[in-house]
Amino acid sequence: MATIADPILGSWYKDLENNLTFKVINIDENADSIEVQYFNGDIGEYDHDSWYDSTFDYIEDPEDWTAPFDEIESDDRGYTDTDKHRANDDDMDIEEYLD
Repeated sequence: MATIADPILGSWYKDLENNLTFKVINIDENADSIEVQYFNGDIGEYDHDSWYDSTFDYIEDPEDWTAPFDEIESDDRGYTDTDKHRANDDDMDIEEYLD
């Protein structure tokens, strides 16, 4: 049984033959690549032929689908500065405050 489920970015699928659940995270038409992230966090890749020769079917988003996806640390967001731009008024004398 071949799949009739088209790969859609951000959609969840189940590999019925291997009982694996995954989400499509990237589709690159130029490279003939469909990148997926399995529910356990592993990354996989299919070409279009292997996608349509597989036993994939659409599924609803799993209840706790964020579990395998790494938490984005504040350092990974491109900045680490929390809102520290405002001076602490308690540490200033009146001349600094008026400047």
